[in-house]
Amino acid sequence: MTDHRTTETLRRALRSEVPSTVALLADEEDFTTMRQYGTFAFDDHTRYLAHVEELLRTLAAEGGPTTLALFDPEEFADYCADTGLDPDHPTSRGRYTAERAATGARLAYTGQPLATLVPALVDTAVRRATWEYATMLLTDAGTCADCGKDIGHASFERASRLLVRLLDTAGPGTHHLVCSVPAGDEQLLAVLHTSRDTTGPARLDSSEGAEFVTVLATGIALGTPGGVVLRTHAPDAPARLHGWRLHQGRLHPLTEAEVFDAYCTDARTGEPISPEPGVDYRAGFPLTPDDDDTHPH
Repeated sequence: MTDHRTTETLRRALRSEVPSTVALLADEEDFTTMRQYGTFAFDDHTRYLAHVEELLRTLAAEGGPTTLALFDPEEFADYCADTGLDPDHPTSRGRYTAERAATGARLAYTGQPLATLVPALVDTAVRRATWEYATMLLTDAGTCADCGKDIGHASFERASRLLVRLLDTAGPGTHHLVCSVPAGDEQLLAVLHTSRDTTGPARLDSSEGAEFVTVLATGIALGTPGGVVLRTHAPDAPARLHGWRLHQGRLHPLTEAEVFDAYCTDARTGEPISPEPGVDYRAGFPLTPDDDDTHPH
């Protein structure tokens, strides 16, 4: 009896060190695609999500670290074609989850409801795809015909300096920055949240910072007409909105009227939108370039 209890205790201890990854079919379209496989047991997406949530709770109760990833049916089919696996087999889905999905966008499960976790996971996947695509564009930008510098590297350095100037000049408060850059048929978007008190530099998430700089650098490298907006919240003061236009590798301040128009005009219809209460629409502040920022590459 003692040996049995000892064995069970050791198994539980070992289980607490073994990670689990659950790959989720987040939307109805992906779920429908998987129904072509006879070994896929589910026929209702809502019931499927309920079973996934129950599985997550069971795995978490066993003590091991559990993460949630996205299951991409198209990528799964390519994976099976590349590896010679039968896509209509549970083992193949398990191997795909372990080898591909587990290395992609994922979030740790700590008891959150699936309704909260899924949008966050999708957002993480979109951010990761944006960062990877922007990184590829920077890598492929080549060298400058005038100075011989690597355009992607030089653009990343310039974007980093611009971000530092933005945050230094914005001053204390909680800051929300958005950078939007067109790249071919894609619209790259990066969001950055920072905070800064009256002393010390701004505090920001390193991955968000890298994504923001990479997207801004892509606009600089491609010479596309992007933009940056900044929303600042400070105690006992209205929120402030500032904006800049990206042109020839530099951020040019928008006027107060341009910032107001950008936020108070429906992008699809062109109709005016009521301004937000408690928000000051302000011109972008100047960002003085250094010597390295004057050459457009």
